[in-house]
Amino acid sequence: MEAVLFSVGEAVELSRLAEALAITREEAELAAASLKKRLEDSGSGIRLIEIESSVQLCSAPEFFEYIKNAVQLKKQLGLSAAALETLSVIAYNQPVTKGKIEFIRGVDCSHSVQRLTERGFVDEAGRADTPGRPILYATTAEFLRCFGLKNLSELPPLPEKQRPSPPEPPAPDDVLERAAREEAEVANGDESA
Repeated sequence: MEAVLFSVGEAVELSRLAEALAITREEAELAAASLKKRLEDSGSGIRLIEIESSVQLCSAPEFFEYIKNAVQLKKQLGLSAAALETLSVIAYNQPVTKGKIEFIRGVDCSHSVQRLTERGFVDEAGRADTPGRPILYATTAEFLRCFGLKNLSELPPLPEKQRPSPPEPPAPDDVLERAAREEAEVANGDESA
């Protein structure tokens, strides 16, 4: 399993891994758990991470500085605050249209959505069944990997907002009485003219 994951270099579905190793999916899950524990316990520079129903080998986070120095990685530009906000809206509301993202954020999000798509954090997830059939956006496995999440259920919960309660709607009788008063005022106003 370790050799296969090392050679592939990206996340592999456990069912595909089981097929490649000629074992059951349950055996693949046990082998992955065992490999993960062995790598962590030995202090290896390699870790096994889980991404939804897939597993992948990656470098241990504590060795990042050494790796960066050894291969002289170019520092990638971080995400802007606008892109992070857009990514948050997508992550918590997916699949979501650009129109809904813009409604929630209150600004145009075209550039942020394009940047997030280029970085591989979001992708098209189909089309909405509404007029114009707008594109639906959702996060990707790359998003999960980069943010250290196994799946979307590991997203932190959103804080409860303290919103004022909406006013109680008037009782139907009050509405009818008000309408009758307004009608009478209009009629009286017309007569005096």
